Amino acid sequence: MAWKTLDQMELNGKTVLVRVDINVPLENGLVTDTTRIEKIVPTITSILDKGGKPVLLAHFDRPKGKVVPEMSLSKVFPALEKCLGRPIRFVEDCIGAVAEAAVAAQQPGETLLLENTRFHAGEEKNTPEMIAALAKLGDIFVNDAFSAAHRAHASTSGLASALPACAGRQMEAELQALDASLGHPKRPLAAVVGGAKVSTKLELLSNLVTKVDHLIIGGGMANTFLVAQGVEVGKSLAERDMAPTAAAILARAKEAGCTIHLPVDVVVAREFKANADHDVVAAADCPANAMILDAGPKTAEAIAEVFAQCRTLIWNGPLGAFEIEPFDAATNAAAKAAAELTKAGKLISVAGGGDTVAALNKAGAASDFTYISTAGGAFLEWMEGKPLPGVDALDQ
Repeated sequence: MAWKTLDQMELNGKTVLVRVDINVPLENGLVTDTTRIEKIVPTITSILDKGGKPVLLAHFDRPKGKVVPEMSLSKVFPALEKCLGRPIRFVEDCIGAVAEAAVAAQQPGETLLLENTRFHAGEEKNTPEMIAALAKLGDIFVNDAFSAAHRAHASTSGLASALPACAGRQMEAELQALDASLGHPKRPLAAVVGGAKVSTKLELLSNLVTKVDHLIIGGGMANTFLVAQGVEVGKSLAERDMAPTAAAILARAKEAGCTIHLPVDVVVAREFKANADHDVVAAADCPANAMILDAGPKTAEAIAEVFAQCRTLIWNGPLGAFEIEPFDAATNAAAKAAAELTKAGKLISVAGGGDTVAALNKAGAASDFTYISTAGGAFLEWMEGKPLPGVDALDQ
């Protein structure tokens, strides 16, 4: 990869514009999860330690180019200040006279947080005027928001073309993990793809069958693949109209030498609720009045065996209805198997996507994975093989 890191930049005395992702959940005006804020601290600390003056650029929610007071970054400011533990000042605009005056008055050792970039229509439209107004504020651009890297916005790809640019610590870790798992992986390479619908992950599946050695399909989308093989799945969630597409993906995988793994046994129930009466049956034996809510124990065991044969694993999506017991069993078992192999140094494991992170945390396995991406859409688009404008701009 051609992108630079903070270690290759001369920052002493420079004003450093840092694109961060602090789009965190709020409840009653308070931040309820500071994970994304904590992840940017190493970048800010590195810049300060090298004598640079960090000026943070970020979006919050979707104001669509208008000033929406409820979407002001001032609401995130107290949590940011607490996590950083250093002096921070909030600035009520991100461009123009207010921002320029604040940057001119910035003291060494001080960090500025500028107001929501999306309060200006030029941000999402990536206009030359917005890029120029932002670039005027700093000497160097650091992108530390991989989660926004799939957006060609002024504060992501635009600034990287206007100023000397590099990746922040979080972006650097993310790109290294992604390169190790799909760019230049140690083989054999396995991927777990779960979730409800084939239609939402069609591009992902089509890309992966040409890149991985083993593709493990779980969740509701596995039911669609079973239907494509002529299996009756009762009242299970399945996109029957997508069965021809699933069959085409199976054929494409065979041509590419990718082994697709579907459930061999399943957990079925008559109702979707916690601790519902349930049975374990062969994948082909789902009763007409029941629904498949999880992969069975034999499937979980087979998945663990695949992991043991592999050197690298990418994971996106749960294997069943992990939110409710006992339909979290297969996801939990597979996650723990991957975590143990990773801990033993036998597997490089990279996971991402909202449900995935939640499922791995619930299984108590997330901390032992090599890398967990919190990027959501950007992680998925990277797995789909799509270009990411925010990353591509750093490569220039």
